[in-house]
Amino acid sequence: MSPEVDVDTGADAGEAVVVFDGTCVLCNGWVDFLLRHDRRRRYRFAAMQGTAGRALLARHGLDPDDPASFLLLEGAHAWTDTDGIRRVLAGLGGGWTLAHLMVLVPRRLRDAIYRRLALNRYRWFGTTACRIPDETERTRFLD
Repeated sequence: MSPEVDVDTGADAGEAVVVFDGTCVLCNGWVDFLLRHDRRRRYRFAAMQGTAGRALLARHGLDPDDPASFLLLEGAHAWTDTDGIRRVLAGLGGGWTLAHLMVLVPRRLRDAIYRRLALNRYRWFGTTACRIPDETERTRFLD
C-alpha cells in the first residue's frame, strides 16, 4: 500500500518537511547543511515562495507573505521556531541529538532570539534567487 499523498503539497503522509525561505541566504545555508548531514534522507524541503510551502504555512496559521517562523512538519505534528529547529537537528541522529538540550533555555527566550534573527535575516545575510535543486536533490524538494 502506498502512502497517502497531500494533494495541496505533494508530501507523503508521515513525511518530515522543512518549510524554508528560498530567497534567504541564511535559510539556503540551513538547507545545504541539512542536505549534507541528513544521511537517512529523512527531510524534504518546501520553499515558502512555492505552492507547497505557501499551502503548508497557511494550513498551520502562518502568513506566507510575512514569514518570520520556521516550520517543521512530521506526520500530523507541526513545530515552529526553536522547537522545530531542535527537532530537525536531533532528527539527524548521532551527536546532533544533543540539540534536545535547547529545552534547558526557556522557550520564550529561545524564540525571542530566533525571531530577532528571522526579522533581520535579509539585512544581516542578504538575499538570493530562489533555490533550484540540482538533479541529485530534486526528489528532496516538494516543488
